[in-house]
Amino acid sequence: MQNIKLGNIDIEVEQKDIKNIHLSVYPPNGRVRIAAPLRMDLDTIRLFAISKLQWIKAQQEKLLQQVRETPREYLERESHYFLGKRYLMKIHQANAPAKVELDHKYIHLHIKPNTSPEKRADIINEWYRKQLKQIVPQLITKWEEVIGVKSNSFGIKKMRTKWGTCNTEAKRIWLNLELAKKPKICLEYIIAHELVHLIERSHNQRFVKLMDQFMPKWRFHREELNKLPISHTDWKY
Repeated sequence: MQNIKLGNIDIEVEQKDIKNIHLSVYPPNGRVRIAAPLRMDLDTIRLFAISKLQWIKAQQEKLLQQVRETPREYLERESHYFLGKRYLMKIHQANAPAKVELDHKYIHLHIKPNTSPEKRADIINEWYRKQLKQIVPQLITKWEEVIGVKSNSFGIKKMRTKWGTCNTEAKRIWLNLELAKKPKICLEYIIAHELVHLIERSHNQRFVKLMDQFMPKWRFHREELNKLPISHTDWKY
């Protein structure tokens, strides 16, 4: 890993066996990273970075202005989200196994007395994971049929810089646990995005054309997802 400094902007540079150069600006604070082909010398990479300087600054400014959720404490009447809908938390304390239940207005958290905020978070996150595991398979099947591809498996995990990833060799999709909080169509957008990578690995013009073909409103869904409040330690896609 090498570094380029342009004024007060530090850019991480990683050279690897790829065909095209890729520039990324990561939340929450606008970390900048370039992935470049092995054949490309550092001066050429620096010139590329200079040509993208205004874009980098614009992305960093966007990230700094992004609305962030306040840290959750998992208390009575605290707001929580599931598939884009807001629920108020109700705490039920009893010496019984922990569980989470949902109704039209409340997310009910059943816990033992003196359960720590960290443990409450674990219980809620495990519930989110279980919900996604129930929802995602049918959505993957739906978009596999639309796109004409077949994945082998999917997984759900916390990710700090992406909403999803695709291992194109294993044909395995990873989805960010935080997607359980977002509108269902945003979850579908990420699933479609990752499945298209089974046809085109890069975010090039071919990838864009494929997304336009299979999900014509994908830009709108991406914008919707990125405008939503993000976790106080979170990311952007």
